Amino acid sequence: MRQGYQADVVSIIMPTYNNSTVLKESIVSIQQQGYQDWELLLVDDCSTDGTRDMLRELAERDSRIQLILLTENRGSGFARNEGLSRARGRFVAFLDSDDLWHPEKLEKQLAFMKAHNYGFTFTAYHVFEEQPTVFKRTVRVPEKIHYRQLLKNTIIGCLTVLIDREKVGDFRMPLLRARQDTATWLSILKKQDYAYGMTEPLAYYRVSATSLSSNKWRMLKKNWQMYRKQEGLSLVYTSYVFSCYVGNALWKRRGRIG
Repeated sequence: MRQGYQADVVSIIMPTYNNSTVLKESIVSIQQQGYQDWELLLVDDCSTDGTRDMLRELAERDSRIQLILLTENRGSGFARNEGLSRARGRFVAFLDSDDLWHPEKLEKQLAFMKAHNYGFTFTAYHVFEEQPTVFKRTVRVPEKIHYRQLLKNTIIGCLTVLIDREKVGDFRMPLLRARQDTATWLSILKKQDYAYGMTEPLAYYRVSATSLSSNKWRMLKKNWQMYRKQEGLSLVYTSYVFSCYVGNALWKRRGRIG
């Protein structure tokens, strides 16, 4: 395990690509946290829309923001790993550049982890399109989940995760174009008994109305590939957990998981 983490610092990893229209809103949701001992590693995946100019301006105004500019587009998994390799904090969190956090997210989740001595936690979250005060649904979560349960119910939202690297150890995401976050949680849960959920929604996941249908079918395909190639599951067991995943995904879309 890597030594020398800054004890109470939360390292927040944010990959971004051509997202200048909503990026600032996401960063402001970090800056408005009640818990202020954090660093933000902004990793730009070779944007072409003016995002980099905005990032430079934001980094100049806040010394806690570290800007990492990639020279070629490599995908969010690679970008997150670049952030992880430079993260100094004992705790690691992730927020994509179009999602938002509740102002008490870090404060409440850190208190939850420390009170129970947990190494890997996540929370419930709201799903929205345009306004984060108007929810399409709320994704409820269980109080804890283990490896085999997560295979059947990919309930852990990347924007809600908080990991204590002193307990979990250093880690990296597999270089997949999709589902690299879920593959990472599965990898961690092969070594940790459980990830622990907070039932209070503390994050806001943005969806686009125009991409919902295409993303749904793409995610089904990517989940199947993750089971077979990344996890090495047999065809029979993949068929079983995949059918469970589809059923749970349908319930989750109705806001009834948890």
